[in-house]
Amino acid sequence: MSAPFDFLDPLAKLQDKIDELRQLSESGGVDFAREVGGLEEKLAVESDRLFAALTPWQRVQLSRHPLRPQTSDYIGQCCADFVPLSGDRLYGEDEAIQCGLATIGGIRCMVIGQQKGKDVHERRRCNFGMPHPEGYRKAMLKMRLAERFALPVVCLVNTPGAFPGVEAEERGQSIAIAENIRDMAALRTPVIIVVIGEGGSGGALGIGVGDRMLMLQNSYFSVISPEGCAAILWKDGAKRDLAAARLGLTAEVLKGHGVVDEIVAEPPGGAHRRPKEMAERLGAAIARNLAELAKLPMEKLMDQRYAKLRAIGQVVEEAKAG
Repeated sequence: MSAPFDFLDPLAKLQDKIDELRQLSESGGVDFAREVGGLEEKLAVESDRLFAALTPWQRVQLSRHPLRPQTSDYIGQCCADFVPLSGDRLYGEDEAIQCGLATIGGIRCMVIGQQKGKDVHERRRCNFGMPHPEGYRKAMLKMRLAERFALPVVCLVNTPGAFPGVEAEERGQSIAIAENIRDMAALRTPVIIVVIGEGGSGGALGIGVGDRMLMLQNSYFSVISPEGCAAILWKDGAKRDLAAARLGLTAEVLKGHGVVDEIVAEPPGGAHRRPKEMAERLGAAIARNLAELAKLPMEKLMDQRYAKLRAIGQVVEEAKAG
């Protein structure tokens, strides 16, 4: 394991030992089934213990794990009959945001997700998951298409933030994000948001407004990264662990505030350890929420969305005794 994930070293060592014994069984003809079974039980116990005590900063690190499933993985595992849609009809194609028609759990929908890339070439094409304004405009164009044909929208959020470069600002980055936030709030079709990794600032909000918000257990959703917060508040990026705790960016905290509606549990060891199982869990959660939202009359859906969004950030103070 690389240094950023050193807290996972105990699990990695146990897994390496299990793999080694299995290889010896296959090559040497010696039965190590009993030893492998004992180590697998120990691995499960250690995983439960370690993941039950993760700090917010460690969850942020897991959300950035290079092997963590991305939008393309969930499209491949959860979606049937996926038909990709491209372009914003204004400037160009932004590969940091993928869009397409798909079927999840038997329900036809529009899927929109942020993609970081798997290898160095794809990461460059996807700009490391930081969309340009044309990406957000493409996303809204496809959402309006879904609205026209009464299709629900599923947005998969995974970005450190929108691209902050000069060229993006020249093409209207802040305007594109602001318009998406405004228009998603009024979209007359069910919208489900799923934070599958990083949910960074306005870059996440550009496709992050809807009726239900789901978060994977080891993802985060925040106005700023822990490193950025630490640099601003304490002039010391090394205090990122303290910043992560103060920001309240984990799924559990956000669910307590009413921002998140459901936490999707990850397999033991994290989503990157068992991506197929993670995709099955996420697909089931999305399909269930789509089915629930489909039962609501449109006016009730819009009223509930308005109430949900208006309630975010409200503070109730107890009256002090005189």
